[in-house]
Amino acid sequence: MPTHADADALPADGRDETANERADRNWNEILQELRVAQTGTQIIVGFLLAVAFQPRFEEVDAYQLGLYLVLVALAGIATALGLAPVSLHRTYFARQRKEYIVRIGSRLLVADLVVVAFLAVGVTSLIFDFTAGRAAGFTAMGVGLAVVAVLWLVVPRLGSRAAVGAAPHAHRADG
Repeated sequence: MPTHADADALPADGRDETANERADRNWNEILQELRVAQTGTQIIVGFLLAVAFQPRFEEVDAYQLGLYLVLVALAGIATALGLAPVSLHRTYFARQRKEYIVRIGSRLLVADLVVVAFLAVGVTSLIFDFTAGRAAGFTAMGVGLAVVAVLWLVVPRLGSRAAVGAAPHAHRADG
């Protein structure tokens, strides 16, 4: 019986690959996803670092300063999480541990994505709070969290329901 790690390479899925080939493919996909996450993280980190050196930064109140410092901490955590799979690979790649690297790398990537999502929502909230007021900042935070929830929780469920509903008709050309 296939394990969770094998779920994307079931015998009937059209792929003919060894466990090592599957691990290599999955690792390459993780690296591509990490590149996207790291680009977003780098842009946000650059913004956060630049903000502190702007003349208007002295105008932030205690809440905004606290939020800013939390966001800087999250940016550091996101950076560390994004780099961790590379360090893991460097440590284990020559030890025939590719499946372990893929499993842990995938978990680190998910953790990174969660942190980056909170970081993006928080930065948006901080900008709205500073430029349009506290109510706008809280509204932006609520909307941002709702968007993340919809994109991460609702959309994947809709896609899996659509796939299940379409499965009986998949063989029909007019389907």
